[in-house]
Amino acid sequence: MRTFSALALTAAAAATPVAAFAQDAAVDVADTGDTAWILISSALVLMMTMPGLTLFYGGLVRAKNFLAVLVQVGAIAAVASLLWVICGYTMAFGHVTNGWLGAGNAWMLIDLGNVREGLTIPESSFALFQMTFAAITPALMAGAWVDRARFGWVVGFAALWGLLVYAPVAHWVWGGGWLSNAMGTLDFAGGIVVHTTAGVSALVVAALLGKRQGFPRTLMLPHAPSLTMAGAALLWVGWFGFNGGSALAANDDAASAIINTHVGACTAALVWLLIERFTVGKPTSVGFATGAVAGLATVTPAAGFISPGGAILMGVAAASVCYPMIQVVKARLKIDDSLDVFAVHGVGGMIGSILLAVFMAPGFGGTGYAEGKTMVSQLAAQFVGVGVVAIWSAVASALIAVLVSLIMPMRVSEDDEREGLDLASHGERAWEFD
Repeated sequence: MRTFSALALTAAAAATPVAAFAQDAAVDVADTGDTAWILISSALVLMMTMPGLTLFYGGLVRAKNFLAVLVQVGAIAAVASLLWVICGYTMAFGHVTNGWLGAGNAWMLIDLGNVREGLTIPESSFALFQMTFAAITPALMAGAWVDRARFGWVVGFAALWGLLVYAPVAHWVWGGGWLSNAMGTLDFAGGIVVHTTAGVSALVVAALLGKRQGFPRTLMLPHAPSLTMAGAALLWVGWFGFNGGSALAANDDAASAIINTHVGACTAALVWLLIERFTVGKPTSVGFATGAVAGLATVTPAAGFISPGGAILMGVAAASVCYPMIQVVKARLKIDDSLDVFAVHGVGGMIGSILLAVFMAPGFGGTGYAEGKTMVSQLAAQFVGVGVVAIWSAVASALIAVLVSLIMPMRVSEDDEREGLDLASHGERAWEFD
């Protein structure tokens, strides 16, 4: 008996390191299903930028500026992606040190873990997914300066903006920074990090650039509403990856986020058409597309925290607030935000980030609050997050815009603007009918 016990103890002791090693290895192995979903989501978000955003914006401008919009969005996405690999990722998601910026451990995407800490996916796939967000966010701003911004300035501004505005805010909210840890600010998929930063910055740049020639006296109609509808459709589908992928796993949270995303967009699009029917007499295709995007932007920060009923109410709020905000910006503030980036994306993202604190309550079917949080304290955290990010975005964007303009002028000449940026900036026409 004594011999058997000794043998058993010896076997157990020998097996213990093996078991521990196997457990560690299991933790360091990615889940293939989750990984596949994040890779697909990355492709969907990139589709939102090119071709979704390019067609959505391109259809809204005059024909002589269509190609320029496509080139600007593409160049912004390209430079943002390169800088994300070089240093943006580590600034946003590097090791947490002081709560303001990530450490430099992952510059050029070196020292990436087999699995991102706290997740079940490779860190490389996480970095890829986040790169698509870093690419589309500055591209959203292009709608504010179409028809008049100089191409070189656009690329230079977007490059610095991604490092000085987007990356720090991403760290504060998503990378373990001070807004999430100290304040408890929540943002499921980008209402603060993406839409607030881009919307507020776009408004500042539009004010600095000045109005387009003829604004607001000259009617500047969209040259191809059909392309805008096609672009909105691509954005709508791609947004499933934007919000569903932000669950960072192929699970119930992803499915719930996609359902909420869809019903929020549906509601906002229909309410926008209803408002148009009573204000301008007819529902329009551009109105449907704009309403859908407003709903998508509004539900984004809350998509994983609320119920479908909450998403429907958010869709109503999106159309009801963003529609009149277009007139506030252009008619009252006299700012020529050409394609309404602030009114649709910025305002939508901000009201969604605030309403998140209300509709995540269990009484509304939401996921509930973190331990120690109430609706009031969560509302306070959301207001602080939105306010701080809006102020930082405005101040930093103004400084970056002026700094880059010292090297490259912000605005094209009057002759170039009159001729159209397709020819003046790129020497091509979008449409050749000869």
